[in-house]
Amino acid sequence: MAGQAQPSTMHQDVLRVADSGGMDPQELEALFDRVLSSIHDALPAPPVSADGDLCILFDAEGGGVDRLSCLPDKLLCDIVSRLPIKDAARTAVLSRRWRPIWRAAPLVLVDTHLLPAGDDEIPVHLDRAHSNTVAATVSRIFAAHPGPFRCVRLTCCYMEEDRAQLERWLKIFAVKGIEQLFLINRPWPLAINKHLPATFLSMATLTRLYLGFWRFPDTSALPRGAAFPCLRELALCGIVMDSRDMDFVLARSPVLEILSVDGHMLPPLRLRIVSHSLRCMQIHSSSVESVTVVDARRLERLFLGKRTNESSSFKIKIGHAPALRMFGSIELENEELQVGNTTVKAGTVVNSSVMVPSVTTLDVNVRFGVRNDTKMLPSILRCFPNIEVLHIHSKKTTESTGRLGIKFWQESCAIKCVLSSINMLSFYDFRGERNELAFLKFFVESAQMLKILVVVYANGYCSSRDKANSKVKALFAGKRANDSCKVVVCESRFSEGGRCWELQRGCDFSFDDPFGLIGCSSFGVHQWSV
Repeated sequence: MAGQAQPSTMHQDVLRVADSGGMDPQELEALFDRVLSSIHDALPAPPVSADGDLCILFDAEGGGVDRLSCLPDKLLCDIVSRLPIKDAARTAVLSRRWRPIWRAAPLVLVDTHLLPAGDDEIPVHLDRAHSNTVAATVSRIFAAHPGPFRCVRLTCCYMEEDRAQLERWLKIFAVKGIEQLFLINRPWPLAINKHLPATFLSMATLTRLYLGFWRFPDTSALPRGAAFPCLRELALCGIVMDSRDMDFVLARSPVLEILSVDGHMLPPLRLRIVSHSLRCMQIHSSSVESVTVVDARRLERLFLGKRTNESSSFKIKIGHAPALRMFGSIELENEELQVGNTTVKAGTVVNSSVMVPSVTTLDVNVRFGVRNDTKMLPSILRCFPNIEVLHIHSKKTTESTGRLGIKFWQESCAIKCVLSSINMLSFYDFRGERNELAFLKFFVESAQMLKILVVVYANGYCSSRDKANSKVKALFAGKRANDSCKVVVCESRFSEGGRCWELQRGCDFSFDDPFGLIGCSSFGVHQWSV
């Protein structure tokens, strides 16, 4: 039709895939957009930003003397390495004094700064002509700069389309010494057919590596000496890999502290964690069948987020993890927890061999309308006798199998962490149902150390602030274990059952509780008298 905008090349790809699969092109494109955006959002902020303002400070009394050029080379190199790549390279034309500085400064390259917009944002849709221009510029920069490369962040290139170019880049990284690499492919439509060149295992200087939308190299064919001797943080986003590949990564990364898996689809992973250096492992939106912590003596954080194969069973086994402090989310619906050699079930007699005393923060998903879930919860809590912060997510279900009221909880054997260590309970997606109220009433009556109770209403379930507060206030009408307990009442901003997990919060050890409140609007803090 005359005057109508022609679809982009990317849209043509979507049409072709949708046509071959009998799918709606708009729905398919929206799905691709969500997947790409999710992976892009998982990346940390770039080390340099194009949003900063550059200014020149003139010395009025000195007559505009260039005092900046008088600084030592080392300091000037540090300044240049903090500039966006275009500005950093342009400093070479300022004067003869500045000409060698950019080449001497550790290279920091963020390829979004080379796009016409030149900002930090990673575009979901990108014309291949722009992508090719960026790739050509990147190649020239890599050739011109002698290294070392402090950080290279590539998110704008369709790298599978030019394998020879990618291999050249990886060889340059290995020779010139790269510390941080973000290698995020742009497959379209999300077809990941070829293995990432094994050349990337020759980058011995790497300390931080983020891979996105690749098929992991076939580790069975790699040389015995292949390793990441300096790698401390690894994130695998949308990666196709086998369980044996993960075993390889852990075995060949002797100082790895942070391992994140986001958006893994195929094949379902059976993970065995054997590492003497790993401190944080997080798995999000991935297909996983089991996680077995075999020997992880330094592991402090184990975060198991939403799985893409939730309908299938999932096994978690905790073996040797003496430093584990944060653990979750446990899904009582179809997950099996094993501690040592004991599988935890409703009514399991929990002794010291079935306990993980190091855990102080726990996150659990419960369907209070399902008897089996509710009966499992006391056994789970007994496995973690020293919990200080407990997060409970109440899952809505149409599979109601009977109510377990306050009598069930009162007749349960003593739960040590409830009686003597939990000082904060956060209860999410509260709908005011009798099963939920029974659990919260039990907590208020039993938890002697409870200082803060956070009740987060499910989105849309409280018609007014007063009604929201009155239902929670009723919990304190009778017996209470701690008169000084404060209550925070909120409403979730997410749709029911929705939650937000940020990989960067999870692996940031300055966050004491990554499970903490995100996306809630507060109805106030209360301390009700008897």
